[in-house]
This record gives sequence, C-alpha cells and structure tokens, in this order.
Amino acid sequence: MALLQINDLSFTYPESSHKALDKINLAVEEGELILLIGVSGCGKSTLLRHIKRELAPHGHKRGEVCYAGVEIEHLDQRTAVTEIGFVLQNPETQIVTDRVWHELAFGLENLGLEKGEIRRKVAEMASFFGIDSWFRKSVDDLSGGQKQILNLASIMAMQPKLLLLDEPTAQLDPIAAQEFLAMIEKINRDLGVTVILSEHRLEEVFPLADRVVVMEGGQVFCADKPEKVAQVLGADSSKVIFKGLPSPIRIYSELPIGEKCPLTVREGRQWLIQQVLPNLAETDSLDQMGQPAKSVWTGNTKAERSRPALETKEIWFKYSAEGSDILRGVSLQAYAGETLCVLGGNGTGKTTLLGVLSGVLKIKRGQVWVDGKKLTDFKYGELYRHNLAMLPQNPKALFVSDTVRGDLEEAAELISRDKTVRELTISKVMEELGIEELARRHPYDLSGGEQQKAGIAKLLLLQPKVILLDEPTKGLDAYSKEGLAQIFFRLRSQGAAIVVVTHDLEFAAEYGDRCAMMFDGEIVSEGNPREFFAGNSFYTTAANRMARGIFSQAVTCKDVIKQCQIGFA
Repeated sequence: MALLQINDLSFTYPESSHKALDKINLAVEEGELILLIGVSGCGKSTLLRHIKRELAPHGHKRGEVCYAGVEIEHLDQRTAVTEIGFVLQNPETQIVTDRVWHELAFGLENLGLEKGEIRRKVAEMASFFGIDSWFRKSVDDLSGGQKQILNLASIMAMQPKLLLLDEPTAQLDPIAAQEFLAMIEKINRDLGVTVILSEHRLEEVFPLADRVVVMEGGQVFCADKPEKVAQVLGADSSKVIFKGLPSPIRIYSELPIGEKCPLTVREGRQWLIQQVLPNLAETDSLDQMGQPAKSVWTGNTKAERSRPALETKEIWFKYSAEGSDILRGVSLQAYAGETLCVLGGNGTGKTTLLGVLSGVLKIKRGQVWVDGKKLTDFKYGELYRHNLAMLPQNPKALFVSDTVRGDLEEAAELISRDKTVRELTISKVMEELGIEELARRHPYDLSGGEQQKAGIAKLLLLQPKVILLDEPTKGLDAYSKEGLAQIFFRLRSQGAAIVVVTHDLEFAAEYGDRCAMMFDGEIVSEGNPREFFAGNSFYTTAANRMARGIFSQAVTCKDVIKQCQIGFA
C-alpha cells in the first residue's frame, strides 16, 4: 500500500471557473523523494496544501487524498500534525518563538512530551543539522538559510514520515540553497523519510529525485524517473517547462550528441569533453565570445548615461546605535535604460540597501539621489508618484484589497482619475503578466509565484522612473522569468532604471546589463555579466561551471550552444 494515494483530486477556488487541480492521480511509496515541477500557477502549491490538512485551501473539492490508507480529513489530530511535516517558502512565516532552542522545542512541548524527552530530541536534532554553534542565538540574528534549516529541524524533531516542501530555497542564496537541498537528501536517504518537494531551482535537485512529477494546467503531465522525464521534456524545446530544466539537459537537447543525456554539471562536463569536443573542427573561431556580453547598453549613448537615474555615495547604515554597521560606505549608480542586478549571500545587506534607496530606512551618513534630486528633498508621497517604486521581498506587504483586481485598481487611482484609462491600463498590465485568471482571487490565496506577478503588476501601474525589486523571480518558473525580462526590456526602452536584488544567478547572467556583488555591507565588484561570472569558481551559472576550461567566456546555455555551433561550422 502506498504511503500517500491521491485519487481523482479536483479543486476550484471560490468565484473561479478555472480548475486549479483537475483529476490528479498519484501514488507515493514510502521512502521516495518526489520532485514536483511545473510553471507558476500549474497547481503545485495547491496540491501540496491538500496533503497537509491544516493548510488546505478553501474552495470546491472532489476526489480524495489518503495517507496510510486513511483520508486526510479523517486522520486523528496527532497523526496529522506529527507525521506530515510542511516547510513553507518564506522562512520568516514559520518561526514562532524568539530563540533557536525554543523553536526546536516548541512543537514537542505542544505534543505534551516530558521535559527529559524534549531535551533529548532537541539535542539530537541540533547535532544532526549542525545547529550547535547557534543553538542559543536569537532567531532575529540568523541568516535566511539558517532560518530555513531551523524550520526543517523543528519539523523533523517531531519525526514525520512524510515531508512536504513548497519552494523552500526560493529566498536562499545559491550556497545556502545547495546546503539545504543536501540536507533534504540526507533526511531522505539516511532517515527514510518520504519527501515531496516543489522547486523551480532544478540544477541540484533534479538528479536527486526518485521520480519527477510534471504538472501542467492543474494536471499531471508525466511522472517518471529523472532520465525519462528529461528525455520527454527535452524532445520538445517549445514546451514552456523546457526553459526551466537543468542547463546540461537544455544544452544536450540542442546538441543531441551521444546516447545519454547528462543531468548534472559533472556529467555535462564529461559529455562536452568526451562527446562534443572530438566533433568540433579545430578553428581559431572557437572560444571567441568577445566582450562585453549581450545587450549591455542597448541604445544608450554616453550622453544619456552622464547622469544616473539613481545614485548613492558613501551610504552607512545600522538599525540601532549599539548595533553593527549593515551598510559600509556603499556607492553605486543605476542609469536610465539599464537593469542592474545586485547579488550576494544572505545577510550581506542587499535588502537593507533597497530599504535605504526607497526611503523606508533613514540614513545618517551618505546621500541618495533619484533623477538628480536628493531623496530627502522629495515631499510626502511625491517620491512614489512616477519617480520610484519598490517590490519588497514579501509581496504580501503590497496587498490591501480582498481581490487582485481591487489591489490593481487602488494603484491605478494614484496615477489617473479617468476610469476608462485606468481600466485599459489594468487590463494591459494583467495581460502582459498573464494574471487575468487571478483577478477575482484573494492575493493571500495565490501561490508564491502568482503573488510575485500580482505585486509586480501593481508596481508597473505606478509608471516609475526607478524600479527597485527584491527577489522578483522568487517562485517564478523560467517561462515567467522570460516574460518578466521582456517587461524589463520595455521599461528600459522607455528610460526606466531597474535595480534587482536577486539570488537568481541564471536570470542575472541572461538578462542583466550590469552585475554588482555585495559582501559585508559593501559593493566589492561590478561588471557586465560575462566579466562578472566568467571569473568566478562557485558563484556563477551552471552553464559556466559546465564549460569552464572548455569555453572560458560562456556563462549561459545559449553561450555554450553558440560555441559548439561555431565549432561545427
């Protein structure tokens, strides 16, 4: 008998004619690691929440979800709470206490366990997850990666048999994300815990899965071993989901040399060396990518770049007089018509920098200019009318209405008094982002990716000259990221300056004009994407790691494919 059995599960959200889930049938055996993939809005989060009874969304449901042969609705409360664990996308939303060790003990205390047993289980989990060094810390002092590890450890302390994870690495930097996914593999392999993981970052996790379940339009498109799914999806590069596959699979699909498709960077390097290079002609044209990369300054002259749309000089900031400096003399410029991507690990000051640039956080040293005007000289509300707009890391902070449409109308009223103009503008933005179906949905009922799109739509209605975005690709599939990039191109052509704080190295390499690295509260380096990524050992794209030493200037899948095609010619 399968540990989890889903039979003909269909679900529709209130006041929606669109089925979020449509006759889902899936059996999960004990000990399996299932990877759930698909474009934003395909039903991944909705499906996971139906497995965790306490998080099941409100709406019209048909079919059944059975755990260990019992329908989820009929499970006794203790079994439902302890045996089915759930890790959310945002590390902040799941932490409920003030100290790390309090958080580890919280669930066990609520189960009514004796003090000695709680201490033993807490010590065991702290050792297993390597939490010893920050065991007594305040949760406020933890990085995003540490908070997500703490959430996972707190759930594992209750010894679940089934672990559900909904985009758990969305807010983690690449290093923290790798460590987190390695811990998931360890839990699955060493403890035998059944894992169902929804994820858009597929480079590391795709080859780890026992089965990959691909969702499309609320249905299961295919479910099989990673090799088989790679073969099915790689055969049709026109499919939306193809763009989100690991780099080795996408490169191989364009250059199908050899019988076996590589799944990992290591396999991809071996494939390039053993299968591709022997077939390339010896020509001087190889590895001639050139500098700089892509469309670094599309149409911008030096005159247009003479004055930045956004500029800071020697910004210093700390949250309290007694605290440490978070920003340490930050100076940067963002020009009209460019996308500047700011990268760096969790806790390096990126989000704090956006808070300063947006005027939310007040500085005592340094200066910020927006379109040549000091930030402090803008009158109340003036800054946010056609001048500057910001998408926070948690887009829920933007939502004030019961529906997505209501939120957009609220933003449009700030710009135009003409109702017809507002309606046309809202319709255009919703169509551009593909969120027409979400109009009557409550913003809090949306998936993480859908909330990102709704938040971005609200910002676009304000028509700002400077756009600040904190992790805008969080929860978005590759196809939606490409659509977001097209919006960026349009805004750039209209003269907007876009500053993107992101952990998404692939997005920055593909669509950024300049990249800047933050470390220890400072901007330590910047350059065009090829200059920035080609010289890095780890903090770079999967395509660059795969092609290092072979095509030294290749940083994207397109670059690697182009180099190979040059050689074939």
